[in-house]
Amino acid sequence: MSKLAILCVDDEALILLAIKEELKNAFGGRFLYETALTADEGVEIIEDLVADGIRLILVITDWLMPGMKGDEFLRHIKVSYPEVKTIMITGHASQEAIQNIQSEHLTDALLIKPWKDKDLIASIRECLKEAGVEY
Repeated sequence: MSKLAILCVDDEALILLAIKEELKNAFGGRFLYETALTADEGVEIIEDLVADGIRLILVITDWLMPGMKGDEFLRHIKVSYPEVKTIMITGHASQEAIQNIQSEHLTDALLIKPWKDKDLIASIRECLKEAGVEY
């Protein structure tokens, strides 16, 4: 059985630490947890994981980041890796951007910052279930 990975992308290091800690508390060592500070870095990590035979099952991303925005990043994931589940967490996306993301089905769940731990974990569990991953 190949290793399973979850990637978190946010330009704020403290947010990444918080999400990674929530993941570890909820799922322990069941998954490999990767982080990236930009969407471009996230793309590189995804390519490295795939090259190493590691199955990426979930990407959790911010919307407002330098360079590539979260919706563009999600479009890339959906085209290149349609089996990967996604969650967007944002505090800055406009209502129009949120509607576009939802109408294009770019994400499996959308949470607004500050998020509640239980909501994030519930969304992750739902994504894992949809991906056929036991946790």
